[in-house]
Amino acid sequence: MIGWRFTNLNKKSTDPFKRLLDLFKELLVHTSGNVSEALSWLTELDKEYELTTDDYGMADFIQDLIEKGYIQNPNPQKGDGFRPTKKMEVAIRQKAFEDIFDQLKKSKRGNHSTRHGGKGDEYTSDLRPYEFGDSLDNVAISESLKNAQINHGIEEFKLSQDDLEVKETFYQSQMSTVLMIDISHSMILYGEDRITPAKKVAMALAELITTRYSKDTLDILVFGNDAWPIEIKDLPYLEVGPYHTNTVAGLELAMDLLRKRRNPNKQIFMITDGKPTCIKRGKKYYKNAFGLDKKILQRTLNLAAKCRKLNIPITTFMIARDPYLVSFVDQFTRTNNGKAYYSSLGGLGEFIFKDYKNNKRKRHR
Repeated sequence: MIGWRFTNLNKKSTDPFKRLLDLFKELLVHTSGNVSEALSWLTELDKEYELTTDDYGMADFIQDLIEKGYIQNPNPQKGDGFRPTKKMEVAIRQKAFEDIFDQLKKSKRGNHSTRHGGKGDEYTSDLRPYEFGDSLDNVAISESLKNAQINHGIEEFKLSQDDLEVKETFYQSQMSTVLMIDISHSMILYGEDRITPAKKVAMALAELITTRYSKDTLDILVFGNDAWPIEIKDLPYLEVGPYHTNTVAGLELAMDLLRKRRNPNKQIFMITDGKPTCIKRGKKYYKNAFGLDKKILQRTLNLAAKCRKLNIPITTFMIARDPYLVSFVDQFTRTNNGKAYYSSLGGLGEFIFKDYKNNKRKRHR
């Protein structure tokens, strides 16, 4: 756990179980769900920071985890040890959401605008004069009556079309999203842990969509030498492998997944820290980790262009800034007409939420 920093150990919490549980959730993400390792590190942190007391020790905490249904031993006879339960997996996603999106206010589901006009689903705080064709359901009664009083007076009170004001609305629609997560070796290279923040962002986004945008769909995939889909429940357990970065495989799978979705509104989020270094030719891999390989780059840009023709924007979140990476992202983003963010690991979640909320949002009359 070299290089891990825990700046908020929640020592002010009056509930000893909650204080330890919050930290234990964080450790489970770092250890990819290894309960034994997470408890071992928690014990070490307890020795250094005195997280427990004489009245409530680590043994009490472990017993509470079992009794409250956060961990279980499915095969005690085989000695497999404890594993996180579904309750713990949900709790981890909720914590990731709170850590990254704690500034959010509750929002309505399906909160993504389209380019089509019509009656909106969500009112804004803005008003404008009534125009022919506006729905009378959107008329601001109080403001319209006030205008009538000012324009015509009380004695000859009347309400004309010129007095009417209507509330601005956003027209909402469903959104299908694919989240691509890079699990190549560079995500832990040079002693910098990039995969853990990426996992936390993915969990937070999953929690956002499943709880606040329940009409939307979210598919998640990981890519290294190849790409494969994973389920939301697998996110805390992701581990980096001895892989190169096959962005082409990830994009091809993302497009296959979106092709099965009937929503007209589709998008791809890609979290990565490196340029593409691998493609597959038949059953063989072509790899080049040095510079920007023209063959690999062209295959990647071709898919970016194809997504653009299919009206699938790609938002790339890069958590590194080497020159080759910047060059690749610039070409990739211009080809797709998408978006790109270079961010610190701490700011990654804020960027993702901002783009998810604002994607294609447009005011309608």
